[in-house]
Amino acid sequence: MPTIDQTLAQYSELFMLLGAMAFTVAFIAFCWDLAKSSKTIKAVEDRLAAEHATADVAVLVGAAGASSGSAAGRTAGGSAGQAHTVEMASDSMNYGKERRAAARIGVALTVLATVILAAGVLTRGLAAHRVPWGNMYEFCTTGALMVAVVYLIALTRKDLRFLGSFVIGLVVVMLIAATIGFPTPVAHLIPALQSYWIIIHVSVAVLASALFTLTFAMSVLQLIQGNREARGRAGKADKLAFMRLVPSALTLENAAYRINAVSFVFWTFTLVLGAIWAEEAWGRYWGWDTKEVWTFVIWVVYAGYLHARATRGWTGTRAAWLSIVGYLCVVFNFTIVNVFFAGLHSYAGV
Repeated sequence: MPTIDQTLAQYSELFMLLGAMAFTVAFIAFCWDLAKSSKTIKAVEDRLAAEHATADVAVLVGAAGASSGSAAGRTAGGSAGQAHTVEMASDSMNYGKERRAAARIGVALTVLATVILAAGVLTRGLAAHRVPWGNMYEFCTTGALMVAVVYLIALTRKDLRFLGSFVIGLVVVMLIAATIGFPTPVAHLIPALQSYWIIIHVSVAVLASALFTLTFAMSVLQLIQGNREARGRAGKADKLAFMRLVPSALTLENAAYRINAVSFVFWTFTLVLGAIWAEEAWGRYWGWDTKEVWTFVIWVVYAGYLHARATRGWTGTRAAWLSIVGYLCVVFNFTIVNVFFAGLHSYAGV
């Protein structure tokens, strides 16, 4: 068996630390973008106000000369006086013309931090002469890397910078958990993990979990935005100005649903590939081990979410909470089950 390269192991720890620091600064930049981007919020408000004004002019021109139209206009004016307009970003989630310096800095730092973290994960794997996901420390660091990569890829398609503080915040939490909660020296894999299936099974599971992380953030924002919209309809003041940079609750829900549908496919492969690996390692496809049970529980929760939303009309708050519960099950399976439950999968401890 090859000897552990301690020099590379030390470089890996240094890269992990530098990556965590860069992600922390990126997280602060994204938070600053949401909290203090007054110019951005004003630009969004001005654009939306112009769109509303254009629509109002069209309605008034169409109703000119009709007394009933005048009465309707007065009624509409009265209703507008009783309710507050809730401004939001474009539902297309395309990049606008507004320059958001803090958000741009956050994205740039996220790219830098992701490259540094990737170097840390790679050097750890090279130091041990294996794939770097054989214990909780490596699961956390590799998972954080995958979440960041998936988020950056998504940013090339849509303007999801409003998710930065939530997604990168979770990345920072994962790196803190790895460093403080699960510090583990570089070592060889135990015999049960010395299989090519670890590359296939774990990589698919980590990808699915990264996508679930994005939908979790979207579902949390959906609940906040939905509550804000309800307050606006009730005529209450808007106390969450930063949410004007976030699309409507319905847009967030639809995006989370589409991503969850893709994530569910990957999690299904995770379950199936795990069963095949179990048959090769232990001579049976299913043995009701705690890890196996909770992997199936996660599959059931997300299957229920997709089915309920598609066929039972479970939309809005109920859909968001189902998505959040599914992610909490992923976190429980990744942390509590791995650390505190005895079973055939207990090798993933610290």
